[in-house]
Amino acid sequence: MNTLTLKISADQEQALLQMSKQAHLSKSELVRRAIAAYIGQRNAAGPFVSALDRAGDLVGCFSGGPPDLSSNPRHLDGFGAV
Repeated sequence: MNTLTLKISADQEQALLQMSKQAHLSKSELVRRAIAAYIGQRNAAGPFVSALDRAGDLVGCFSGGPPDLSSNPRHLDGFGAV
């Protein structure tokens, strides 16, 4: 088994010690289980999909407006604070 060294806050250490005693498990076993649960949860969620990937067919479909609203603040006149 490989070794991993990490730094945790005093509050995290106290919580880990408390959980370790309650579960009758070593701190290392609790951390291994937490990492396994995190990895399992991330894998179950599927691969990362960006907003561009989800709405890619909509990007560039609008015509007739300014190409980039951020390039000229006057395009935002009338929006925001009254």
